[in-house]
Amino acid sequence: MAGIVVFGAGGRAGRAVTEEARRRGQRVTAVVREPARYPGLGADGVSVVRGDVTDPGSVAGVVGGHVAAVQAVSPFSGPEQGFDSLDPEFFARAADALLEGLAGAGVHRLVAVGLFANLVGADGRAVMDDPAVFPVEIRPFALAHAEGLRRLRKASGAGTGTGGAADVDWVMLTPPARLEDGAPRTGRYRLGGETAPDDTAHLSYADLAVAVLDEIEAPTTHRTRVSVFNSGAPVG
Repeated sequence: MAGIVVFGAGGRAGRAVTEEARRRGQRVTAVVREPARYPGLGADGVSVVRGDVTDPGSVAGVVGGHVAAVQAVSPFSGPEQGFDSLDPEFFARAADALLEGLAGAGVHRLVAVGLFANLVGADGRAVMDDPAVFPVEIRPFALAHAEGLRRLRKASGAGTGTGGAADVDWVMLTPPARLEDGAPRTGRYRLGGETAPDDTAHLSYADLAVAVLDEIEAPTTHRTRVSVFNSGAPVG
C-alpha cells in the first residue's frame, strides 16, 4: 500500500495510529502544526511534516499519493485549558478541508476519531445533553465536535459519483468514555452503532488504532459514525 496520512500525529490517538501502522509495515506521513515540538515522532517509515487540517490546500498538498487519511486532531486538551481559545468552528472547518483536500488529491478514504459525548444515550438524547453523565462545562467542545460530524454527513447527502467531496468514503470511529492511555493492545474491539455502549465499555488507544487501520485496509463501515469499544474487565 502507498501509506497513510495521520493528522494530529502528535496526540495520543495519532501516536497510537502511527505505531499501529508501522507495526503493519505501513508508511506514515505524520502531520503536525509545529514539527519542532515533536522530535521523537519520526521513526523508520514515518515522515513528519507541517500541515493544517483546516486548510484544504494544505490537506491536498500532504495527502497526494496516499491511500487514506486519519483525522485525530483535537484543539482541546481538557477543562483546565478553558474555552477562551476554543474555536467552535474548528471541527467543521477541518471536515470541510479534509473532504475538499482529499477529493482534490484523489484520496477517497478518511477515518476520523469521534467523541463519546456525541453518541446517543439510552434516553435517546446525545450523551452531552445529560448533565448527570457529561460535565456541562465541556459541552462547548462536544458541540464543536458534533458540527464536524454534521459536515461529513452533509457531504454524503449530496450523493456519490460527483467527483467531489461526496465521493470521500469516511467513517467516524467513536471510542467510549474509558479510553485508556497505556493499556495493552489486545487486537480486539467491537463496532456498535449510534448508541453509547454500556458502563462496562472501555478501549485502549492501541486497540482504537487497530480499528482505525482495519477500516483503512479492509473497510467495513461507510459514511457513518459508529462506536468502537471492548467490554468486560480490561486486560492487564
